[in-house]
Amino acid sequence: MNILKRSYCRVFQFAFRLAMPILPYRKPTVYNKVSDLEPLLKELKVKSVLLVTDESLRKAGVTKNLEKILSNCKIKCAVYDKTCANPTVKNVNEAKELYIKEKCECLIAFGGGSPMDCAKAVGALIAYPNKDLSKLKGLLKVLRKIPTLIAIPTTAGTGSEVTITAVITDSEKKHKYTMNDFTLIPRYAVLDPEVTYSLPPRFTSTTGMDALTHVVEAYIGGSTTKETRALSLEATKLIFNNVEKAYKNGNNHDARQNMLIAAYKAGIAFSKSYVGYIHAIAHSLGGQYNIPHGLANAVVMPIVLEEYGKSAYKKLHDLGMAAGVVRKGDSYEKGAKKFIKAIRELNKKMDIPETIQGIKAEDISLMAKHADKEANPLYPVPKLMNAKELEVIYYKVADWSK
Repeated sequence: MNILKRSYCRVFQFAFRLAMPILPYRKPTVYNKVSDLEPLLKELKVKSVLLVTDESLRKAGVTKNLEKILSNCKIKCAVYDKTCANPTVKNVNEAKELYIKEKCECLIAFGGGSPMDCAKAVGALIAYPNKDLSKLKGLLKVLRKIPTLIAIPTTAGTGSEVTITAVITDSEKKHKYTMNDFTLIPRYAVLDPEVTYSLPPRFTSTTGMDALTHVVEAYIGGSTTKETRALSLEATKLIFNNVEKAYKNGNNHDARQNMLIAAYKAGIAFSKSYVGYIHAIAHSLGGQYNIPHGLANAVVMPIVLEEYGKSAYKKLHDLGMAAGVVRKGDSYEKGAKKFIKAIRELNKKMDIPETIQGIKAEDISLMAKHADKEANPLYPVPKLMNAKELEVIYYKVADWSK
């Protein structure tokens, strides 16, 4: 990266860090069970809500208890269950039309990060009815209050129930973009382990590693605070102690609960301290090939951390200590490498591949440009890289064996 762009990125990041204490970040009110929502719903006095979820959850009956509660409260429930794994502009527009048609007054997102991101984007369009969704992407474009949003995560990974971020895919351009606004933080979040029991092992593992990516990038970046550093270390310990247990036994209540807490802490940490090139690269892979975000993050993470080299050694050593895989007497370099190795080993134990199939060499330049545009200057990464430098990472992520 040339010196002018490098200087611009660092000045931008420094200014944003100075502004962080006065920005209107807030935490959602947290409930521990779906059934705890009944008095809240009565208090809100809404007559109609839009439930944003996905078809598999609805068919499995996971939303049945919530729908029964809504019926008991005499609240009309319109359901949008067509949300796909990487929510699209089409998903958002369809859900928005249903919200308007059914005269809804509240949004309930039930599922993983996809339904939550979709619901956030719907809220943004309700707040800005005359704007195209693409005009609301980026940082601080949704300044108006969105309808009341209740988030019920069925995965422990994205942390979307507490974040300012929504990630939307433009299917036509094969590109993902983010919306980052404080108004998108849900007003209420339900951290109920029971709704995560049915999550298949392959999603338990990748969403869990998504949460780990959040804390790693939040901790090693240049915009940390005392709070986000503490949350990152706490979440790292929880993930290393519980994600494999939840993967092996989906009905392990304690492991599921601890993973929900870890994802929540991670969400707060990265909302305030931001992410980095792991996320930027994962977003471009998801936009181009529809690769699930958690899987992309899990595979990309150790590769990017190695590329950061000595610029991240000390902080990776700290994270390794929290994870219980590094000794206090280890040098920063040795500790960092131990932690990266432990991430790879955790991936392997949960059948997450080391590389990703289907990446085409001719697409790498464009994806690297997308990642560069997303990350620079916003993400306070330990080591700045331009699009050409990022291309190297895509070649390492790709599976060239076939």
